[in-house]
Formats: sequence, C-alpha cells, structure tokens
Amino acid sequence: MADTRDFGAREDRTLPAVVYALYIVGLTHGLTIIIGLIMAYACRTSAGPVMYSHYTFQIRTFWLSIGWFLAGAAIAFWGGIFSLILVGLPFLWLGLTICGLTWAWFLVRSILGVIALAREEPYPRPYAWMF
Repeated sequence: MADTRDFGAREDRTLPAVVYALYIVGLTHGLTIIIGLIMAYACRTSAGPVMYSHYTFQIRTFWLSIGWFLAGAAIAFWGGIFSLILVGLPFLWLGLTICGLTWAWFLVRSILGVIALAREEPYPRPYAWMF
C-alpha cells in the first residue's frame, strides 16, 4: 500500500527538539535554558505554523517559569531572613515549595512538548498557563 502523505510539506523538527533538550538538560544547571531561549527566539520568525507553535510554547514556558521562580525565591529569601526569629519558617517553606513546583512544571511542559513534536503535531495550546 502506497503512502500518500506529502513529505515535502513536513517541517524540520530538529531545532525545536534541540531547544527542548537544552531546556531539560538546563534543569540541572540553568545555562542551557538561556541558550535554548535564544535559539527559540531566533528560529521562530522563519518557522512554519507547526514549529512556530512549539517555539512560542518554549518561549512562554521560559518566561512563566522565571516569573514563578522569582516569586518563590523572593518569598524564600524573606522567609529565610525572618526565620531567625522563627516567624519566617512557613514562608521559607512556601517559597521553596513554589520553586520546586516551578521546576517540576517546567519539566512536565518540556516533556509534553517533546511528545507533541514527536507526533509531528503543533503544540495544542501554546499560550496556556498549564499544559
């Protein structure tokens, strides 16, 4: 049985896959996440509609995670300072929890993006906050 798909219409998935890999590896140290963000911004303008959705999703994932991480870090910082008088311990734990959940959220979003990319599908809701 002949395959009737138009292989000329497929977009290159290599660079979005590299960005997802850089994001996942960067969860251990952070540096490659910045490189992945720069690549996503650079490649988004010339991407087709399917890959454009992945680049948009990757860029939003970065900025949303930065916002949540900074909020958690600020709460943890002030909680750490006030924990010297034991008032800040709940805030310290809250801030650390927010940072940990942000890390897990970033990982899950990256994995879901890889799954959609492997299926050659656009990311279904690149502007959504959750998944």
